[in-house]
Amino acid sequence: MDGQPNSPEARDKKYHLHSYTNARRHQEVGPMIIEKGDGIYVEDSNGKRYIEAMAGLWSVGVGFSEPRLVEAAAKQMAKLPFYHNFTHKAHSPLIDLAEKLVTMAPVPMSKAFFTNSGSEGNDTAMKMVWYRSNALGQPQRKKLISRKRGYHGVTIASASLTGLPNNQISFDLPIANVLHTESPHHWRDALPGETEEQFSTRLAEQLEQLILAEGPETIAAFWGEPVMGAGGVVVPPAGYWEKIQAVLQKYDILLVADEVICGFGRTGNMFGSQTYAMKPDIMVMSKQISSSYLPISALLINDTVFEPLADESNRIGTFGHGFTGGGHPVAAAVALENIAIIEERGLVDNAREVGAYMQKRLRELASHELVGEVRGVGLIAAVELVADKATKAPWGNVGALGGLANGLLQQNGVISRNMGDAIAFCPPLIITEKQVDIVVDAVAKSLDAAVKQVKA
Repeated sequence: MDGQPNSPEARDKKYHLHSYTNARRHQEVGPMIIEKGDGIYVEDSNGKRYIEAMAGLWSVGVGFSEPRLVEAAAKQMAKLPFYHNFTHKAHSPLIDLAEKLVTMAPVPMSKAFFTNSGSEGNDTAMKMVWYRSNALGQPQRKKLISRKRGYHGVTIASASLTGLPNNQISFDLPIANVLHTESPHHWRDALPGETEEQFSTRLAEQLEQLILAEGPETIAAFWGEPVMGAGGVVVPPAGYWEKIQAVLQKYDILLVADEVICGFGRTGNMFGSQTYAMKPDIMVMSKQISSSYLPISALLINDTVFEPLADESNRIGTFGHGFTGGGHPVAAAVALENIAIIEERGLVDNAREVGAYMQKRLRELASHELVGEVRGVGLIAAVELVADKATKAPWGNVGALGGLANGLLQQNGVISRNMGDAIAFCPPLIITEKQVDIVVDAVAKSLDAAVKQVKA
């Protein structure tokens, strides 16, 4: 039990500093310990089962108990438990995975480069962009543009791209040469009466004004998630990516698509770039690439990026970047099998079809007195909570209502996550319509309970 000095809960509080957690608060409340996983469900140390409506961290596409991934890992572990890709070395799983990713890309790509996480992938993409600028004899072209509410990781560099205050406050971030333009959240940020198209036009104009103010010759790349994840599941408004890309093309600025959450089926297409007709020069992917059974991430780069990079590595004598575990053979084998399962079982189609049902069911909550907006696409969505629907005002501090509702939802057997007052849903790609019903019914029950506490 928690009160016992050697219990798992007590030892966790004593020895473990958690991610994205109030460390002082954790010393008081301790952890929820997850011991088992099965399909879309996980089970805690007390034997209570939950629907994992966030797929862990937006990531367990094929569910928590896929034997083919376990077998793929064990088989590769027995054959070659580790090798690297430094100095002209390679191994079969990585060669196969590189070929698979390049050939399945939604736009022409040239090469794959492997890292261990989305943060490392975006950090690496930043370095590649700067390396390319130097290779092209454009040392002044180093500025990168990201977006407010965007999420691209937590390394010093990638957290600078991230547009969320808690990832930068007290970390002395962002670093130099990282700029942020406006978030494409129509419900929250549009002017009164402004249509989605008009809002998108205004954001594209603001981006162009930023580029001109900084000097187009100093801007190297623009970063964007097809659908923002950790920023609150912000779905781009009508015309947004078309208008943004037109500005980037006008000033010869690279587009980096952060597919870490959207990739491998989440939006109802294999990649979010397909859903929104994006034509990136670099794609960063992780999470569902292996259903997070093992850590692995990848970048795809086109010839516009690769050719100058190759020339510069030839001039210097090496491309001086890489990770010991980047493209680990066991992780690569699991990723290959995971992608095969997604394709064989039609899980992208399931995300589109069951996702449409999930969007429909969640939108039935729009009339609830605490719901300001329901948004999403495919199998990713958010329900944004407000205390006042007319003014969109929060209940107390931002996040208080979201935290309350999220806690009630967990009590009702569904694990979600609140980003501020937005409750996110990103279940495994294998979820069924009947299971969606269980989730939405639990949300409705939790919101009704929240109303009683808000009005108390």
